[in-house]
Amino acid sequence: MHGTGVGSALLRHVCARQAVVRVDVNEQNPDALAFYRRRGFTVTGRSPVDDAGRPYPLLHLQLR
Repeated sequence: MHGTGVGSALLRHVCARQAVVRVDVNEQNPDALAFYRRRGFTVTGRSPVDDAGRPYPLLHLQLR
C-alpha cells in the first residue's frame, strides 16, 4: 500500500482528531522515519530500547 495516500490520510486524521504531535519510530525502519519527516516531524530524542525493554532503539519525533 506504499504510495497510495492511505498512511498520509490516517496521519492527518489522528493529528486532527486526537491532537497527535509526537510519535516513536523504530530506528531500524528508515522508510517510516522518512514518511514522518516528509510530513513535518523532526527527531527530538532516542531510546536504546522499546517500551517493552527489548533492544529495538526508538527515535522520538515531534511535529513542528
